[in-house]
Amino acid sequence: MNVLDTLGARRARLLVVLGAILLPILLGVPAQARAPQSATDASASAPPREHAPEDPWQRGTPRGALRSFLESSREGRWEDAAQVLDLSHVPPGERAAQGPDLARKLKFLLDEDLWIDLAQVSDEALGATDDGFPEGRDVVGDFAAKAGAIALALDRVPREDGVRVWRVASSTLQRVPSAYAVLGPPAIVEGLPKVLLDTRFLEVALWQWIGLMGLVLAAWVLAWIVTAILVHVLRPLTLRSSTDIDDRLLAMALGPVKLLLTIGMFNAGLHLLRLSVPASGTIRDISKVLVVVAAAWLVLRVIDLFATIGKERFAGRGQAGAAHLVPLGARAVKVAVVLLTFLATLDTFGFDVTALLAGLGVGGLAVALAAQKTVENVFGGITVLVDQPVRPGDFCKFGDKVGTVEDVGLRSTRIRTLDRTVISVPNAEFSNLQLENFAKRDRIRLITTLGLRYETSPDQMRHVLAGLRRVLLAHPKVLPEPLRVRLAAFGAYSLDVEVLAYVDTQDINEFIAVREDLFLRFMDVLAASGTGFAFPSSTTYLARDGGLDGARKAAAEAEIARLRDEGRLMFPDYAPEDVRAMDDTLDWPPRGSVAAAR
Repeated sequence: MNVLDTLGARRARLLVVLGAILLPILLGVPAQARAPQSATDASASAPPREHAPEDPWQRGTPRGALRSFLESSREGRWEDAAQVLDLSHVPPGERAAQGPDLARKLKFLLDEDLWIDLAQVSDEALGATDDGFPEGRDVVGDFAAKAGAIALALDRVPREDGVRVWRVASSTLQRVPSAYAVLGPPAIVEGLPKVLLDTRFLEVALWQWIGLMGLVLAAWVLAWIVTAILVHVLRPLTLRSSTDIDDRLLAMALGPVKLLLTIGMFNAGLHLLRLSVPASGTIRDISKVLVVVAAAWLVLRVIDLFATIGKERFAGRGQAGAAHLVPLGARAVKVAVVLLTFLATLDTFGFDVTALLAGLGVGGLAVALAAQKTVENVFGGITVLVDQPVRPGDFCKFGDKVGTVEDVGLRSTRIRTLDRTVISVPNAEFSNLQLENFAKRDRIRLITTLGLRYETSPDQMRHVLAGLRRVLLAHPKVLPEPLRVRLAAFGAYSLDVEVLAYVDTQDINEFIAVREDLFLRFMDVLAASGTGFAFPSSTTYLARDGGLDGARKAAAEAEIARLRDEGRLMFPDYAPEDVRAMDDTLDWPPRGSVAAAR
C-alpha cells in the first residue's frame, strides 16, 4: 500500500509539472515569458528551499527516510533498516547488534497499529514547518496504543560526516522494547527460524501465513464438532414433531451454520497472529463477505425448502397451475437475494452502491416503461395460473370463440379451436375476458322444443307428455332432478312441447350419444301416440261456412247486458265478491291424475 501511495505521489508531481508546461501553451503565452514573473513571485512569497543532501539511505527528507526503512524491512534487510534509526541511546559497541533487532521490532509494532501514508509525510529537507513541533522534528503518528501510545517521531540529526539527515527519534526507539514485550508475538514465534520471520508476502510474514492456514483448519474442526453436538441435541426434538419440515430445515441449515461458526472462531483467534493493519483489515472484510454469503446460502436453502413444500401442497390439492408457478416465484426471490448479496459485497469492499442502486432504479423504470405490455401480460399469466379459470386440456368459451386450452404461458395462452387452428391470446386480454369453462361442468343440460301438429287432441297430447317423461325417468344417464316436459306454447304452426333434463356426464361425446338415444325414443313415443311433428306450412280448408251459432251469440250478449245493468261488468276488473266466489273452483291437480288421488 505504501508503494502504491509513493507511485501516486510521483504521478501527482508529474501531472503538476506537465500542467505548468502545458497551461501557458494552451493559453497562448510563451513559457519563457511567464517564467521570470513566476520566479519573482515565488521568491517573494516563500523562503529559499534547502536541497536534501545525497544519502545512500534516502535520509535527506522525512519521507525518504521512512520509505527507505519500510522498503528495507519488507525485504528483510534489517541492517539497512537500522541505518534509519537514531541509536544514540545505545552504546556504540552494541549498535551493530541491537540496531537490526530494534528495526524488526519497530516494523512489527507499526504493522499492527499504524499504517504509514507516505504521501502525508513531508518531502522537504527541513521537514514540516507548520506542524507545531520544533524545527528538525516531524511526528508521523502514534502506535502501540495498548502499551501506552508511542509517537513515531523523526529527528534531523548529524550523520558520521556531520551532514544532517532524518532518522527515527531515539525517544521513540527507547520505548520500543517494552511495547514489543507486551504486544509482540508469543515467545514461541521468537524461536522460529529466521526464514519464517523475515520472508514476507503481501506484508504478511511466512509464519503468519502458516498460522492463517492452521487457524482456518482449527476453526473448521471446531465448527464441525459444534454442529455435530447441535445435531445430536436437536435431532430428537425434531423427530417428536408431527411434520418433517423441521427435519428438512435442520439438514439444509447444517452447511451455512458450519460456515458461520468457522468464520466466528477464525476471527476470535485472528489477534494471535499479530497481522499488519491492512492485512488484518482485508481478512476482516473477507470474513464479512463470507458471513453475507453464508446468510444468503441459508436463505436460498430455506427458499428451496418452502418452494418444495408449497409445490407439493398445491399439487396435492389439484392446483396444478399454482404448483407450476411456485418454482418461478422461488427463482425470482432467489435472484433478488443474490443481487442483495452482491451489493452487500461491493459495499463491504468500499464501493459506493448508492449510485449503482440509483442507476438500477432508473434503468429498471425505463425497462418497465418500455416493456409495459410484456409486464402486463406476465401479470395476466400469473393471474390465470393462480386463479385457474382454465387449465391445459379444458374446453372453454372465451369471448365469441371456443376451443381447448393447450398451454398457459407467461406472455400468452394458446387455444386450439374447433377448426384445429391455434389462437394465441395475450394474457392481459385473456384474463379480462368472460371465460366459460365447459370442463368444469358436473353435468350437461339437455333442452329442446318438440313441435307437434295442431291436429293433436288434448288427451293425445297428455299421452305424448306422459310418454316423454317416462323415457327420461327410465334412462340411466338422465338425472331425475331437475326434469321438465311441458306444453309450453301455441306456435305459428305447431304445439310446442319443451323438454329439459340433465345428463349425468362430463364428456361431451358421451352426452351427444345419450341425446341421440333420447331423441330416437321421443320419436317412438310420438309414433305410439298417433301424432307427429309439425312442419312449417300453411293449410287451406275448402268447406261450406256454417256461420256463427245464433242462439249462443244471443245468450252471450244477453249475459253481458245483464251484468252491465247490474253494475257487475268485469271490465277492467272483477268485483271483489266475484273474485272470492271463483277462488279455487277448478280442480288442481286435474281430476283423475296421480297427484289428485294422493
